[in-house]
Amino acid sequence: AHVGMIVAGRTGVEVAGAESGEGESIAAARRQGVPTDRPLRAAFVLVDGVYNTELIAPWDVFEHTRYHTAPLPGIEVFSVAASIEPITTAEGLRIVPDYSFATAPPVDILVVPSARESRGQNLQNTELIEWVRETGREASFVMSLCWGAFILAEAGQLEGLACTTFPSDYELFSRRFPALDLRVNVSYVHDGKALTSEGGAPSFAAAMYLVDFLYGETVAQRIGRGLLIPWPPELGTADAVITDLAYNLAEGH
Repeated sequence: AHVGMIVAGRTGVEVAGAESGEGESIAAARRQGVPTDRPLRAAFVLVDGVYNTELIAPWDVFEHTRYHTAPLPGIEVFSVAASIEPITTAEGLRIVPDYSFATAPPVDILVVPSARESRGQNLQNTELIEWVRETGREASFVMSLCWGAFILAEAGQLEGLACTTFPSDYELFSRRFPALDLRVNVSYVHDGKALTSEGGAPSFAAAMYLVDFLYGETVAQRIGRGLLIPWPPELGTADAVITDLAYNLAEGH
């Protein structure tokens, strides 16, 4: 494991030849390989016991892109579970998934929030792990919040990439996945197609970072104003490890 530090990221980087607002978002999207003729599709994996914060925080941020990325369509957000039977979150909310594993459309951004059994029984759920493996292989981005990193790791989506998870479980994660490059004491880590977060309130920061990465700082700031999330964060409030600034969705690297 490595002690995390801030590495220069996209936030605040000027886009050559781009104007603020619409021009910046289009330039950022083209640079990152974002399709301009359709929304990016973000699938959130639901299981019983999913935690509200790690599900709703990035969902909220991604959902708000459609108000601020015009003329680009932003991110289309939907939920996927083993079936469309209602699931119950750890905090007691009942949610009806939009799709089952069998009926889900193609996915650009695969999001795995944490759940009560992400470190336990869910790792033995072959249907879940295989769907995450196959979907993650085709997705342009895979994202985990808190213990969701255990699911991504079990599905082979973090091999060769830096990652992080919930702070009190660094040791458990390292024991189960000793070959993975775990980074500690950071809010989130972006390496290639993987974006992993420690969870909790920093789940907002990780999602805001991805919006900035895909659509530019102006779009992220507009979303931040609506959600009362300062962006970019002050130094030391959302420390991150960003190892691959040149990642491109269209090329997959």
